[in-house]
Amino acid sequence: MAGRRGFGRVRKRASGRWQAGYIGPDLATHYGPVTFERRQDAEAWLAAESRLIERDEWRPPKIRAASKHASGETLRSFAPLWLDTHRRNDGEPLKDRTREHYEWLLDSRLYPTFGDLPMHLITEDELTAWREGLPKTPTANAHAYALLRGILKTAAKKDRRIDPPAIEGAAKAKTKHETEPATLDELAIIVDNMAPKYRLAILLMTWCALRFGEVAELRRQDVSLGTGKVRVRRGVVRVYGERRVTTPKSGAGARDVTIPPHLVPLVKAHLDEHAQPGPSGLLFPGANGAQVSQSTLNGKPGRRRIIKGRIVNESATGFCKAREAAGRPDLRLHDLRHTGGTLAAQTGATLAELMQRLGHSTPSAAMRYQHAAKDRDKVIAEALSEMAASQNG
Repeated sequence: MAGRRGFGRVRKRASGRWQAGYIGPDLATHYGPVTFERRQDAEAWLAAESRLIERDEWRPPKIRAASKHASGETLRSFAPLWLDTHRRNDGEPLKDRTREHYEWLLDSRLYPTFGDLPMHLITEDELTAWREGLPKTPTANAHAYALLRGILKTAAKKDRRIDPPAIEGAAKAKTKHETEPATLDELAIIVDNMAPKYRLAILLMTWCALRFGEVAELRRQDVSLGTGKVRVRRGVVRVYGERRVTTPKSGAGARDVTIPPHLVPLVKAHLDEHAQPGPSGLLFPGANGAQVSQSTLNGKPGRRRIIKGRIVNESATGFCKAREAAGRPDLRLHDLRHTGGTLAAQTGATLAELMQRLGHSTPSAAMRYQHAAKDRDKVIAEALSEMAASQNG
């Protein structure tokens, strides 16, 4: 239930309490410091805010609230120190790519609302109002909430006034992209439609479930035709606008992956025809001799452009072209790894075996491949019935 007035707006929350808000002279939306038990109280707060504006005595409510309380460290002043000192579960500092992501979340999602507010004044009401005003980016919003909670928990160890608010389910986001693994027929079409020098990359991302960054950094010394294994010890990531070689994001990411035997001859042929020479030679060099970029491997989708008044149809390239040929325009490069994980699960691999092969440090990520394999049971049952029907026919 919501009501509009001459100034501001009040609405009844699911809790039964009333929230008041208005657009201030700074053109930003401001909410009451708390939710109110009665509608009249919410309207009274709006009336008081309106009078401050009329008398030209208005300042943002958060700034006024902060001045009434004892000073405290703000999120903007504390977060950089947290980024410098925070440690992952394995005791290592944040990876560069993770830090870049956190800095983006702070700048785009957290600082605009909470940056200059003492952290002990960040309440559940403040947090709920903030979430309701965020853009429709569920994953980024969930990450921002989790980051804020993590920072506040650390800060609370030094300042007992800080009580990190919690909203159930806020740290999880329902993904819009439901990954459907590629079939073996679709995979064959995709590989056939890739440039020969990149076909093995597609196969390794699928049959060995490697990440793109891991594949891009593979070198001759990482592949053993004798043992039929590929050593994953590094990956290439793009951070702060530049390409960097780094270690896997977790200790489990450093692993030896056995190459399915049917791929070994293809690996040998690729080494002979496309890889750079020498032990440190890249398996998949780009045009400039460095690691192939994801944009190069991915290519571009087909599109129609108007150039000098003429309609020009541009054909798809790279993986975009290959997936269209396979009738899978929804498939992303990273979905090949999901396909590989699902194929491995369908062999009957245990959870621990899947974790080792895919480089997962926790069971949760590997479990989804087992779930995907279980979903195949219905398909298998239907195929069995079709076999029985054809036999009886």
